[in-house]
Amino acid sequence: MKKKARNTKGKIVSAAWRLFYQQGYEDTTVEEIVEASGTSRGSFYHYFDGKDSLLTSLSYLFDEKYDELAETMDPSLSPVEKLTVMNRELFLMIENTVSVDLLSRLFAAQLTTNGERHLLSPNRTYYKLLRQITLDGQEKGVFKDELSINDITRAYAMFERGLMYDWCISSGNYSLCQYSAMVLPKFLEGLCK
Repeated sequence: MKKKARNTKGKIVSAAWRLFYQQGYEDTTVEEIVEASGTSRGSFYHYFDGKDSLLTSLSYLFDEKYDELAETMDPSLSPVEKLTVMNRELFLMIENTVSVDLLSRLFAAQLTTNGERHLLSPNRTYYKLLRQITLDGQEKGVFKDELSINDITRAYAMFERGLMYDWCISSGNYSLCQYSAMVLPKFLEGLCK
């Protein structure tokens, strides 16, 4: 039952964000989301108060990508290479399926919500995968000893959010992927021995 519920919510989230990207947030209706997801109005309102509450759900879509990465990432890659792959895949997904406007709305919703801030939830696949890679890096002696797993995880997540935020306030006038490919190695160098 839990898996079915997760699938239903996932269908709604995926359909909504696809429509938001194609039509724009303002021009997408709840009815269109329900139709595109193959679910019902009742299901929609079971999981979401309305269209605005979907804004915080983008992290679920990101986590679907991380679930896929966790299964397909080459285990022989070094921890630094794995972090680089994670970053590249996220930013490619953002550039190809999430408009600057939608990502900006996500950040705005996270700043103003009184509820859960999904982007920061330690239960997200993102943080689980990030901690796993960081732990592996600590065990292999890749990262500086004075940095805890939490320090490294937090710094990496803040780095990515900072790049996404800057991309948003710059109206997406540069390639997020290309810029990150240039600055991420320098950032990771600061975490490594």
